[in-house]
Amino acid sequence: MRLDILAALSGVMIALQARANGELSHRLNNGLEAALVSFGSGLIIIAAIASFNPAIKAGIKNLRTAVSNKEIAGWKLFAGALGGSFVAIQTNIVPLIGVAIYSVASIAGQTAMSLFVDRIGLTGGGKKLISTRRVAAAVLTVLAVLVSVFDRIDAKNLSMVAVVLGCIAGAVVGVQRALNGQINEHSHQSFTTSLLNFITGTASLMILIIGGVVIGKIQLVALPAGPWWIYTGGIIGVIYIAFTSTIVQHLGVLTFTLFSVGGQLVGSLVIDLVSPTAGVQVSTYLVSGILLTYLGVIVGGVSSSRVQKPKTHK
Repeated sequence: MRLDILAALSGVMIALQARANGELSHRLNNGLEAALVSFGSGLIIIAAIASFNPAIKAGIKNLRTAVSNKEIAGWKLFAGALGGSFVAIQTNIVPLIGVAIYSVASIAGQTAMSLFVDRIGLTGGGKKLISTRRVAAAVLTVLAVLVSVFDRIDAKNLSMVAVVLGCIAGAVVGVQRALNGQINEHSHQSFTTSLLNFITGTASLMILIIGGVVIGKIQLVALPAGPWWIYTGGIIGVIYIAFTSTIVQHLGVLTFTLFSVGGQLVGSLVIDLVSPTAGVQVSTYLVSGILLTYLGVIVGGVSSSRVQKPKTHK
């Protein structure tokens, strides 16, 4: 299957995960606990797969060797902590602004950050030039955020802080994708990268929650009985990380982000039409913002010029 199609499918996964985790957060009234459930269930699934998969174990060995040989910095293996932060933000703000507006906001953050991480070559797949097309694509997606929420800027039911946090969440995931690209380059096994992400992400969320419980800011509650789909965030995350850690090496973070936008926006719009978050309405401004984001895909997705890696001599 073509990489651009896989990138689009990964975008659909983001929208589905956002809806599932957002609804779980709403029912628990605790975004961090919902994020821990999502990451924890994903960790259980990928750990079970790893126990029967020699390739994943080989990937872990490859990473140990790479760290020992200083081919990759040890701190980069903690990319999953960024994923934990992303899901924690996601679970808190989707119930406030809906999947579609959250998607547009996070895409703006992803696109802007992708320009930076591609330019410095953080993916490990070579540097990308900051061309006029790529800057235009980033600007268009940021403008799309403003258009999509224009009719609700003064509305009492729209939290602009949540919209800004959506942009920050997107920037966080942009860095995570780049680091996962590097991890995958050395592990040679995408599900090993996924396993590592879920270990570090779950650990970071547990530390935050334990700290919150100790100081009395967080109170854990019993998990709701259903519906079943609110617990699918973990398995979606396992597949998504395995997808992205491989694809981003070949497409670059910005190009991957732009192709995934299509799937994410179509998925988020359908979700908000079929199973909307309470109080969320699909307006003409929102649809216009989505179309404007697609324009960013067309403008930036065709640019793939790279700056070659300098040759190193041992």
